[in-house]
Amino acid sequence: MNLEIIEYPNKMLKEKSEKVEKFDARLHELLDAMYPIMMASNGIGLAAIQVAQAKQVLLINIPDEEDKQSHENLLEIINPVITKTSGQTSYQEGCLSVPSFYEDIDRFEQISVNFQDRDGNTKSIDANGLLAIALQHEMDHLNGILFIDKLSYSRRKKFEKEYKKMLKEKKNNKHIM
Repeated sequence: MNLEIIEYPNKMLKEKSEKVEKFDARLHELLDAMYPIMMASNGIGLAAIQVAQAKQVLLINIPDEEDKQSHENLLEIINPVITKTSGQTSYQEGCLSVPSFYEDIDRFEQISVNFQDRDGNTKSIDANGLLAIALQHEMDHLNGILFIDKLSYSRRKKFEKEYKKMLKEKKNNKHIM
């Protein structure tokens, strides 16, 4: 499976992802293909919609105390539903689909999530800290929401201007030998 991360302003990022009904070899192939892309991009999370697959599938791999991401810590989360929230926190987020842009985003401090694993088994997880933030960020993707959608009107306008400028510079730099 040959996948690439799609970037803002690709309209597919605004699509709502469909619930996974079949826990089969194709799903396993998708999960297995997403992991190296996330790792190669230095990401801690990746939703299937970010690789143009509108399915309720996401990966999370939070670095350990030594800032290493091991495959044993990988979470494969399918059809997630937040069942409990508490507290408020703010965290500077970035996104593989909105490269080179970071902004403080308000999130719940602690969440509980029910989900299914790659084989369709029902599981739940209680999360706080970076894991809770990453889960909320990736679950937003499944609903067609980007972290920049959570910015204030004035900050969003500033982002649009900065991002257009960055894309223009990137395009112009491709023509330089």
